[in-house]
Amino acid sequence: MSGGPLIVQSDKTVLLEIDHEQAADARQALAPFAELERAPEHVHTYRITPLALWNARAAGHDAEQVVDVLVSYSRFPVPQPLLVDIAETMARYGRLQLVKSPVHGLTLVSLDSAVLAEVKRHKKIAPMLGADIDADTVIVHPSERGRLKQELLKVGWPAEDLAGYVDGEAHEIALSTEEEQWELRDYQQMAADSFWAGGSGVVVLPCGAGKTMVGAAAMAKAKATTLILVTNTVAGRQWKRELLARTTLTEDEIGEYSGERKEIRPVTIATYQVVTRKTKGVHRALELFDSRDWGLMIYDEVHLLPAPVFRMTADLQSRRRLGLTATLVREDGREGDVFSLIGPKRYDAPWKDIEAQGWIAPADCIEVRVTLTENERMLYATAEAEDKYKLCSTARTKIPVVRKILDRHAGAPTLVIGAYLDQLEELGAELDAPVIQGSTSNKEREKLFDAFRAGEISTLVVSKVANFSIDLPEASVAVQVSGTFGSRQEEAQRLGRLLRPKHDGGQAHFYSVVARDTLDAEYAAHRQRFLAEQGYAYRIVDADDLLGPPLPEVG
Repeated sequence: MSGGPLIVQSDKTVLLEIDHEQAADARQALAPFAELERAPEHVHTYRITPLALWNARAAGHDAEQVVDVLVSYSRFPVPQPLLVDIAETMARYGRLQLVKSPVHGLTLVSLDSAVLAEVKRHKKIAPMLGADIDADTVIVHPSERGRLKQELLKVGWPAEDLAGYVDGEAHEIALSTEEEQWELRDYQQMAADSFWAGGSGVVVLPCGAGKTMVGAAAMAKAKATTLILVTNTVAGRQWKRELLARTTLTEDEIGEYSGERKEIRPVTIATYQVVTRKTKGVHRALELFDSRDWGLMIYDEVHLLPAPVFRMTADLQSRRRLGLTATLVREDGREGDVFSLIGPKRYDAPWKDIEAQGWIAPADCIEVRVTLTENERMLYATAEAEDKYKLCSTARTKIPVVRKILDRHAGAPTLVIGAYLDQLEELGAELDAPVIQGSTSNKEREKLFDAFRAGEISTLVVSKVANFSIDLPEASVAVQVSGTFGSRQEEAQRLGRLLRPKHDGGQAHFYSVVARDTLDAEYAAHRQRFLAEQGYAYRIVDADDLLGPPLPEVG
């Protein structure tokens, strides 16, 4: 017991000593049931939360396994009350079950009559329930399957959903190697198998690891009409290209449902934006969701699922649902909704494991700290609170640093990424590089991305429209100049743009240019937490070391 890499504390935090020889094994064993909170250099802090324990339970782990991990890797005796609490928390999952009865339809069955009696008295849950069948079984209105799971999770009695799924309209889909020779990687196969065994849920894989292939494999298992929801039209067209290349689907079997087209076909790819749009007070999505008897729903970048789509997903509980993401971190704290409405985490592969297998490129992460000029510092010091972050993250002092980084990697395919359009326009002009932002038409975006892929353009300046689902395999350098405050998911997505393996086996370089002594530095530290947990260490470099000593300010 003594000498392990973990220190398990009674407040449900677990400290992991990174330099310990068993640290990698302990981290992998912890991942299914503990959430990372902080990840500085030497000691990472995890927290054991009820949601993490229920996720583990839904994925087939039991309390005995969790306790065994803690006891085996702990340096000191594990507090006994904590072990009892873990066992009792995990035992709450599945005490209520959603079951399809051949006579009564959807029912809530209790393995503990007192629990059922308790939830029936809850004012939000009671209206979702129908008549009692017996002391342990109550009828559930079929349309309330999702919302009931949400509410039960909130009151601490997460239901195990055993009600099954409708097959939906059959449609022949198979994986194909006709166009190019390829096969599913081991982890992609395991992810698809784990999803299918569970019926619905989330697969977490790093950017560049081929989440689309997991989706294609799930479609080949379902052999049914499929609705795929994506972040934007460009991402949707990438999905279409991949499906045409890797499956037996043909052009006329795949429809695009976007701002530009309204095609409903056996496989339909729709954007979140169009799905959430309202016409005369009614969501366009209802037409789309009701247009076919879908057998499978795929949510790309599920961590970005907008609130209205969550509500619609509550009505789609009889459909198989697959969520794909590089990180389940949601800055709005709605991980519980992903769990109850899409499903539990079915598969999760650490980024460094996939890198070690050669499927994603290794990355060097560098934070370049710049010192604001006296004038910039004074403007920042006297600014209103709501303006401070924009002021420091868009400081002109960053521009020479960006230029110097591009000189260092002259000719390398480079993305300059930021959150503020005026800053991006200024950088585009300074670097003589095209700018892609929200108002850039899809046609123009695709033209510029194609030119970048072909090597005709070596630098693109991009807003957050390029954070998600954009496949730019040869991009090897990214320079981040501003972000969405402290968003960990955004940082992961931005690094992810670089992780497609390079033809020359080369390394990716991810720079974050940050103004020291400001909110910019605070938010940068927060954004880096998720990647630090994945094993990426940031080196901090002073801008002066890149640029040489600063010139004296004139005037």
